[in-house]
Amino acid sequence: MKALILNSGTGSRMGDIKTCKCMVEITPGKTIIGEQIRRLTQCGITRICVTTGPYAEILETYLHNQHPEVHFEFIHNPLYNETNYIYSIFLARAQLQEDILLIHGDLVFETALLREVLSFSRSCMVIDTTKPLPDKDFKAVIKDGIITSIGVNFFESAVYAQPLYKLLWPDWRLWLDEVIRLCKMGNTGIYAENALNAVNNDANTHLNNNSNVCGNSNTNNKINIFPLDARGQICFEIDNADDLAYARDVYKKCNS
Repeated sequence: MKALILNSGTGSRMGDIKTCKCMVEITPGKTIIGEQIRRLTQCGITRICVTTGPYAEILETYLHNQHPEVHFEFIHNPLYNETNYIYSIFLARAQLQEDILLIHGDLVFETALLREVLSFSRSCMVIDTTKPLPDKDFKAVIKDGIITSIGVNFFESAVYAQPLYKLLWPDWRLWLDEVIRLCKMGNTGIYAENALNAVNNDANTHLNNNSNVCGNSNTNNKINIFPLDARGQICFEIDNADDLAYARDVYKKCNS
């Protein structure tokens, strides 16, 4: 399995950091992405695709120097100022033709939770039923035990969710194909999750119009992502200075 870490954003909400957001220290000498890589390698993941935006050369040099044991593939998004990460995924599509672990580059998480994700038998996304719905972060809508929609503006029948995914190829292929289709149409400023939602909405429409069709595991062209409940374990994005302060407060618990 290959990991995909999305790091093409500008980190504008972090203030004047003068580096990639993922290279911000959450404790002296420990960066967000450095800790992500450490936990990935602890779990046996040593093939990692990293998308880049501003400060790409600095990030590449840092990762090569800090983690020579890892096989990195760097995909630069030259349009990072005018596109969302759906376009970064589009640019990396040739490197993503297999099962992947998808992580946002500003995500802090525990090793124990990552092990749960990797050992899950199906495609999954981390949720947390112990936490209230956030205003600015992802939420997931679950129906019949499967995540049907993911977005920021969902509130009804939604749960707290974070962008830590395990995606098996049958599900990821459907999602990636829609990412490619939307980007070729010029829809590069949206979340990649919009592509997932579009596939599942189309699949549901198809099911409603074809009542004899049944089954799961992509037989209905639906992306079957199951919720994995973190149950209070650490898993959150660092979007701004307040998030960073919180991360630094809880890091000792996370540093297992």
